[in-house]
Amino acid sequence: MTLNDLQRDVDAYISQFKEGYFPPLENMVRLSEEVGELAREVTHLHGHKKKKESEAPSSALEEIGDVLFVVTCLANQLGLSLEDALRQTLEKYNVRDANRWTRLE
Repeated sequence: MTLNDLQRDVDAYISQFKEGYFPPLENMVRLSEEVGELAREVTHLHGHKKKKESEAPSSALEEIGDVLFVVTCLANQLGLSLEDALRQTLEKYNVRDANRWTRLE
């Protein structure tokens, strides 16, 4: 699946409901919530604070999927291409950080 495919699939899913997309500001709040849930899961997996036995199981995969879904909703609402956004960001890192890190030989 390409990022363009992802955007089409998310739009097809959202478009089947009369309510449509949440407003962009509400999606920003949703994104913050989902990133927080991902941070909590990563902390449980790799940090000192382990999950309580009483807490429901979840996974980093599920939380990353939730973050990606909301980011895709925002991109669709704003008329942005995720592929273009990622391509521009990778180019920025390749130029800006070209000599910042020690390369493998």
